[in-house]
Amino acid sequence: MYELVQVRGDSYYIQSPAKIGLVRLGPEEVCLIDSGNDKDAGKKVRQILASNGWRLTAIYNTHSNADHIGGNKYLQAQTGCKIYAPGIEAAFTRYPVLEPSFLYGGFPCKELRHKFLMAQDSEVQPLTAQALPRGFEIIPLPGHFFHMVGFRTPEGVVYLADCLSSRETLDKYQIVFIYDVGAYLDTLEKVKKLDASFFVPAHAPVAEEIGALAEYNRDKVLEIGERITALCAQPLCFESILQKLFAHYALTMNFEQYALVGSTVRSYLAWLKDQGRLEVRFQDNMLLWARV
Repeated sequence: MYELVQVRGDSYYIQSPAKIGLVRLGPEEVCLIDSGNDKDAGKKVRQILASNGWRLTAIYNTHSNADHIGGNKYLQAQTGCKIYAPGIEAAFTRYPVLEPSFLYGGFPCKELRHKFLMAQDSEVQPLTAQALPRGFEIIPLPGHFFHMVGFRTPEGVVYLADCLSSRETLDKYQIVFIYDVGAYLDTLEKVKKLDASFFVPAHAPVAEEIGALAEYNRDKVLEIGERITALCAQPLCFESILQKLFAHYALTMNFEQYALVGSTVRSYLAWLKDQGRLEVRFQDNMLLWARV
């Protein structure tokens, strides 16, 4: 863990729970794509920088989930680097309590206020094309989170953030976090058509071809949508739908999974309703979801 791996030329990644991209910008200057999940990750990154005689100039955050921005504060304090984040992700990075609050739908209790869902705050600037190193390209990848992006380096290496999960992850956990299901499906179609020398997903193996994995992710999303639609043959409240999904996929409920999977299931319900496949009914002061 935390080994530095060269992908091609000046494009590297640091193996960690969520891969950290590292790109050399000159003999001594480097930038990072994301920063890991906490201060300890930041310390390990700093050791890699020191051992290679590199100076960190910037961190480009793909999105604001805690496992991607957790090293921001430490690395910025130690190096003075600038940090850039896209759109709404910048607000979540400045005010990390927004993540557990959003997931829970209200003030998050202490079981949700921990480093896996709430990073330390960091000073961040809006991500623009002008803020990028020469030859870099921003690739919008919405769906997993609000304004998530990926990056293409001058050598054609594409860092894909969280828009794909590995087959092993999907087979084990089944329901992975998605904010906007429709946008996520569109992103998967976009990713299938991308050209790159190598693809670097944060939670899947580096590959020269990504289309088959993107299709596998797409099929899982559609499967879950069909499962939810079938469950709603009889009108159900959200809690009953969530319980039945956990039972069907043999998932284990705890507060964190309730927030993460629960938020995702609400997003599926909204997507299915907007598609005209589900409708809502209010009965005995309860919102019920029903198949159309």
